[in-house]
Amino acid sequence: MSESRETPSAKDTREVIMEATFRALSKHGYTDLRMRDIGEEMELTRQVIHYHFEGKHDLLSSFLEYVIEQYEGSVELDDDADPYTELRARVDQCLFGPEFGEFTHWDRMKVYHELYTYAQNDETHRAIFNEHYDRIRGSIIEVIEEGIESGTFREVDPDLMGQLVTDVIHAARGRRISLGHEEAPEQAQQALEAFVFDSFAPEDE
Repeated sequence: MSESRETPSAKDTREVIMEATFRALSKHGYTDLRMRDIGEEMELTRQVIHYHFEGKHDLLSSFLEYVIEQYEGSVELDDDADPYTELRARVDQCLFGPEFGEFTHWDRMKVYHELYTYAQNDETHRAIFNEHYDRIRGSIIEVIEEGIESGTFREVDPDLMGQLVTDVIHAARGRRISLGHEEAPEQAQQALEAFVFDSFAPEDE
């Protein structure tokens, strides 16, 4: 990555460029996006973009990481939260997103999924998405393992359950964005509750 060493001012500049990239992608889409379009979405000169990034691909790779960072922040929980509470909170953050100021969760997800669609032809972006998937899946597996260890959950295969939950999240987001099924996230949440989370209860309960 060609970004300079990040001082506080460099971090501010990066955020300005990233948000300008988001606005430009929302308007023009991935295939038609030009560096000029991004420059028109911010008050800084376009030369600033070229100073920090080698080109469109370098910029979009950094932008993808920026969007992912917004969804990988720690979930806020009480210290005494049980595994069920933490699992639901993690799923809800993936399905409904953190709060944003200027744009909604689904505004962000629309751009995210457009880049996701083209990742099949881009090794760099595919690697970034794979790492993101693994981190989401890993965080869910960790909660399930903790639930089993504490006796809150019955014995299940944490890896398979973690993958199932993660794939339900991705499928619901895809339905919402690509097919326009606005109810998909809520339906996924209800299905996970009824068929997965309820099944975690120890058998003697």
